[in-house]
Amino acid sequence: MQNRALSSTKVCLSDSKGQLCLIPATIIFSANSGKILHIFTNEILPSSSPLLETYDVPSSNYRNVSPYLILPGLIDTHVHLNEPGRTEWEGFTTGTQSAIMGGVTTVIDMPLNAIPATVNVTNFNIKLKEAKKPGKLWCDLGFWGGLIPGNTKDLIPLIESGVRGFKGFLIESGVKEFPEVNEMIIKDAMIELESKGYGLNGDSGETMLMFHAEKVPPLLPQSSHVNAHAHEEEEQQSDYDYNPTKYQTFLDSRPDFLETQALKTIISLSEQHPQIPLHIVHISSAETIPLLAHAQRELNLPISAETCFHYLTLNSETVPDKSTSHKCCPPIRSESNRLQLWRTLLEDHENPVIKTVVSDHSPCIPQLKSLESGNFITAWGGISSLGLGLQILHTDLLKSGIDADVAILKIIQWCAVNTAKQVGLDHFKGAIQVGFDADFIIFNPMESYVVENSKLLFKNKLSVYDGMTLTGRVLETVLRGNSVFAYDVGVSDVALGRCILEKRVKIRS
Repeated sequence: MQNRALSSTKVCLSDSKGQLCLIPATIIFSANSGKILHIFTNEILPSSSPLLETYDVPSSNYRNVSPYLILPGLIDTHVHLNEPGRTEWEGFTTGTQSAIMGGVTTVIDMPLNAIPATVNVTNFNIKLKEAKKPGKLWCDLGFWGGLIPGNTKDLIPLIESGVRGFKGFLIESGVKEFPEVNEMIIKDAMIELESKGYGLNGDSGETMLMFHAEKVPPLLPQSSHVNAHAHEEEEQQSDYDYNPTKYQTFLDSRPDFLETQALKTIISLSEQHPQIPLHIVHISSAETIPLLAHAQRELNLPISAETCFHYLTLNSETVPDKSTSHKCCPPIRSESNRLQLWRTLLEDHENPVIKTVVSDHSPCIPQLKSLESGNFITAWGGISSLGLGLQILHTDLLKSGIDADVAILKIIQWCAVNTAKQVGLDHFKGAIQVGFDADFIIFNPMESYVVENSKLLFKNKLSVYDGMTLTGRVLETVLRGNSVFAYDVGVSDVALGRCILEKRVKIRS
């Protein structure tokens, strides 16, 4: 197969100082090797150019896409694909097709909700066997492992098998296969990793411990109100007018201090073992920001953090009662909280408190959402948004009045450049550079459309964004040099995604 070319007046590249910019460029890449071969910056080469002839580029739909934007493929590092075991919730096929529809060319699968959970090599191999079957992956797929009680000795074998790091819960996860961890378990894991050379200065390489950072204080018993994705039938009454169909009732059950309590614990552990990079998943409470800033900037601890599309887009004041599709954990909080998250994300600081934005795509079958009863307490917590993030963030940033080009560059920083760094893939993904994977998005920033559940590719077509008007459309997604999605034709006939199993080498700040 011949080499190919893409050109536009606005291609997302890095300048001489490493800053992202949108400039005219022509990209030469190979569909055989899947790599970027050459980039002609500040030039849109005509088809007759002898330089293009040197690369033997055919005349095709890849040539004249200007004035649409050419962006690097996104990397969503927080996705629950649930296969095997709970594949009726979501699966590799429908999940990765949803990803490429929105320009996501790499997803990192979370270790829980699948059965068995990814907590040892035996379980991991069961998952890999499914993922490697023909017709399963439409984008590239990496994996997180899990940290649970009793699997400390499984961590190193999982790293050597290719997992990018480990996630643990400081609160009930909602599934029995994935128990919560306490401080002693986390300490043991840190000691195990350090002793085997997996730390910032270790000889073996690096990994990362990540945490669902909600923690119940010692005097507050855990219940179905305060586990991560509760869908048990039990309900607790309280002294006030308890109504489980009101969103405020659910919100009151997940106060901000659950997040700050957990974060204080994680910071304390990091002070004791500062060689192990830590990451806080799905920050929802703005009250965590001062704690994170102090840990990162004053204590110089290796703690990073992410937030999610829904926390930046939605607010508790506008969640209708009985609308259990809005339930997620931690919860969607107030409008003032949402705006503070945006201010933090947009802060001009060399060491951002929140570096990445992800989906936390956590679907389930509709029955577990308690849609008929509208009971927030019994409903499963999780929001489906895989493949919608680029458009969601783009729409919100434009509404805020930010410059359109600046908006795109910030999204690419959060959702491609920084997510690639987080998972140790930034030497070949997350940017348009020579030698990198030829993963591209062709994006029309001007086109608006209305989200329709029926047109989404999730296995269970339930989204809180149904009926919302978004600005910006992915016209085409290219994975390692091959078109895998086009708006006018849909997903490709052949699944070209691969499992990413290479051992990570370095986490770059």
